[in-house]
Amino acid sequence: MEAHKRWIGLIVFLVICISAGGVGALATTPEIAGWYRTLTKPPWNPPDYVFGPVWTTLYVLMAIAGWLVWKPAGFRRAALPLSLFAVQLFLNVVWSFIFFGMHQPGWAFMEIIVLWLTIVATTITFFRCSKLAGWLFVPYLAWVSFASILNFAIWRMNV
Repeated sequence: MEAHKRWIGLIVFLVICISAGGVGALATTPEIAGWYRTLTKPPWNPPDYVFGPVWTTLYVLMAIAGWLVWKPAGFRRAALPLSLFAVQLFLNVVWSFIFFGMHQPGWAFMEIIVLWLTIVATTITFFRCSKLAGWLFVPYLAWVSFASILNFAIWRMNV
C-alpha cells in the first residue's frame, strides 16, 4: 500500500473515533448540568471536567490502535479485530444514550458489561496483530473498568 494511503487511513480512523465521541456527547452534554447533577454519586466520582480530556485521549488512542491493525493487513485480512473494534465503538456510543439520554443507569450498567467484554476481546485480538495496538487499548479498558464500577455505584445509589 502506498504511504499516503496509509496516512489517509489514520485520518479516517481518527475521524471515525472522534465522531463517535461527538455523537455520544449529543446525549451526554445536555444532561451534565441537569439530570446528572441531581444524581447521588460516590465521593470518588471524578469532577465533570475530567471526562472530556480523558475521553478525547482514549478516542485518539483507539484510532491509532485501529489504524495499526488495519495498516499492514487491510480490512479483509484483519476482519475479526476490526469488526470487534467497530462493535465496541458502537456500544460505546449507545451507552451514552442509555445512561444520559434515557436516564437509565441500570440498563446502562448491563450494556457497559457487554461493552467491557467487547473491549477485552478487541484488546486480545489487537495484541495478536500488533503489540503496540494492544497496549494502546489498555488505558481504554482500564477507564471503562472504572466507569463500569462508577456506573454500578450511581445506579445503586439512585434506586
